[in-house]
Amino acid sequence: MFAMLAATVVAASPGPLGVVKAADADVQKVLANDATIEKLAATADGYIDFGELARRALGQKEWAKLDKKKQEDFSATMKGVLRASYAQKALGDGKNGAKFEYVGEKVEANEATVQATLVTREDKFPVSYKLFRRDAKGAWKIYDVVTDDVSLVGTYADQFRKLIAAKGFDGLLATLKSKLEQLDQTAAPEPSGSAGSAAK
Repeated sequence: MFAMLAATVVAASPGPLGVVKAADADVQKVLANDATIEKLAATADGYIDFGELARRALGQKEWAKLDKKKQEDFSATMKGVLRASYAQKALGDGKNGAKFEYVGEKVEANEATVQATLVTREDKFPVSYKLFRRDAKGAWKIYDVVTDDVSLVGTYADQFRKLIAAKGFDGLLATLKSKLEQLDQTAAPEPSGSAGSAAK
């Protein structure tokens, strides 16, 4: 009986394409109802493994050099940067009426790719979502998005390599913390009366 129940739960878990579609649907719901950066970021947490994205962007070699405390500090900082950056972009895309058309999925063991097309008012762009799961029974999570052949993980990896070469890991972490502060300030609601001050 328990085996049958477990099999039912596994079968009910959405595949990669289902996860991406569900993520898009939930984001669209938020965008349609007084969307904020924090609401969008919280929604994304259910579908995107920001920690995995950060680790893959840093690279296993650099990750292995860090002690547990630095790994946790890096992951938490980078997750904050990624969440805020994603939410701001989603908010902008929503205002531009961007929509996704889904092509299909490709699964190889615990890695998968979902192909889609981003349709805006002006153009169309190919988009690939990269997903993984911890094991055959794990839930699929997005860890990379490739838009028009530009990988999010690859872009950050290039930036990380340059910063580490110039400033070392501590310099990289300091740069990310500064970026996170800037994003938090952008996301923060304006205090009452700020509009009048800005107009001066």
